[in-house]
Amino acid sequence: MTLDARLARLRQADLYVVITEAYCAGRPALAVLDACLEAGVRLVQFREKAGSARHLLEQAKAFRTRTEAAGALLIVDDRVDLALACGADGVHLGLDDLPVADARRIAPDLIVGASTHNRDEALAAQSAGAGYVNIGPVFATQTKDVPGGAIGPEAIAAIAPHLTIPFTCMGGIKQHNVGEVLAQGARIAAVVTAVTAADDVCAAASELRAAMLQGRGEQ
Repeated sequence: MTLDARLARLRQADLYVVITEAYCAGRPALAVLDACLEAGVRLVQFREKAGSARHLLEQAKAFRTRTEAAGALLIVDDRVDLALACGADGVHLGLDDLPVADARRIAPDLIVGASTHNRDEALAAQSAGAGYVNIGPVFATQTKDVPGGAIGPEAIAAIAPHLTIPFTCMGGIKQHNVGEVLAQGARIAAVVTAVTAADDVCAAASELRAAMLQGRGEQ
């Protein structure tokens, strides 16, 4: 698939589920992935940091097989090499990971996403060639420690008008507050435990997707 085709599908996404087995309430990450895909989620991130490169590649390939069959985009966290090796659609980079421009040079056909916490970081990532930026953490979260803490949903409206590329929002987003994120102009919400740690993963993902589509005026 070409980069343009991947970006077009990214723009159509609503819920972006980031899956780390440690946050799957004791369930295998693949079982959680299957439930997300059943709920219609079409944008998924494989986010595992522990284990050998071979083990991580095996896991990433299993994610790729399932997401490809479902017509979903697969983004790999941090590792450009794993993203390329497993045939993923993209890679998501933090501020301490490989620079966006270098990742674009190495993997020109992959979506390169970048974590950002303010307007300057978002604009820098956009200028470097990011396919999308993530804005966050919007609310307090236990899944990622970011200096300075939550930036609040109002930051979305302050950053978004300056962007010409898609953006996602992440950090403490749940069913009860996703409306606040959408009200500030967000169209794609990224979540971890709101879905992966839910008693019923498929139901949680379905309910969040329904809330988002309603908030976007698409339902």
